[in-house]
Amino acid sequence: METQKTTEKLSALFKLAMGDIGAALEKPAQTYFGGSANLLDDNEITDLSLELRYLISGLIGAADPFSRSSPEFRALESFFTNLARKVLTRGGKVDDIVRYTQNLQETLIRALEQDSGIEFTRSRSVLHYFSNIFIELILAVFRAYLDQKDETIRTQESELRETSTPITEIWDGVLTLPIIGTLDSSRTMILMESLLNRISIEHTKVVVMDLTGVNSIDSQVSHHLIQMVRAVQLMGSDAILTGIRPEIARALTSLNIDLGDIVTRGSLSDGLKAAFKMLGIQVSPATAH
Repeated sequence: METQKTTEKLSALFKLAMGDIGAALEKPAQTYFGGSANLLDDNEITDLSLELRYLISGLIGAADPFSRSSPEFRALESFFTNLARKVLTRGGKVDDIVRYTQNLQETLIRALEQDSGIEFTRSRSVLHYFSNIFIELILAVFRAYLDQKDETIRTQESELRETSTPITEIWDGVLTLPIIGTLDSSRTMILMESLLNRISIEHTKVVVMDLTGVNSIDSQVSHHLIQMVRAVQLMGSDAILTGIRPEIARALTSLNIDLGDIVTRGSLSDGLKAAFKMLGIQVSPATAH
């Protein structure tokens, strides 16, 4: 009951001191996001503080100012989530967003004290109310930070997959896939998915897969590799394996992997010659004039 009365008084006070409180709320934003930080310009800071002032006023004056599921609290939480995303995207640090949020709480209480002449810092109910609100807002900031971090990791993984599968159209109807590094089951499946998509899009007739850069191969990967070759054939394309080094050849032999009907060549250049031959393309040195 005491806290309920406190919020009612705060709501009334907030409405009377809206202008002064709005000006006070700009200071923490300038400290952490403006000036040398250069994360938000003056207009953005003014708009941010204005929106924040109305959101806090709306929460305090809500039918249930203590509910974390109320539309007013959700709106305030969403504000901090979006602010965190914007600042982080522009190169800001999560530490500064948290410090801004903490400073905001102190600034808000001081602004209310100044306008009312009441020492809210001595009121347990006021401190408890604002503390609960801002703890939740700090958690919203951290959730936004973790979400962006996860998104960054996913983007980096996607870029890494693309750069680790350099599928190139070397000629009209001819794709090359140089496989470099350790070939495990997970990477083999990614290679297969990327390759089959390219075959479908570009109507590829011949795929040359070069294994020169493969360090090692196990039984499961060997079977995935053969499955990839079979999948290429099912797509209506011919597959050529090149660069099978002695240790890889021994491994495939010891694993009883049947390469009987698969075209193999010692080097990528020989594989390309075989691909051109399949397509009836003759490549010859240019005649010097």
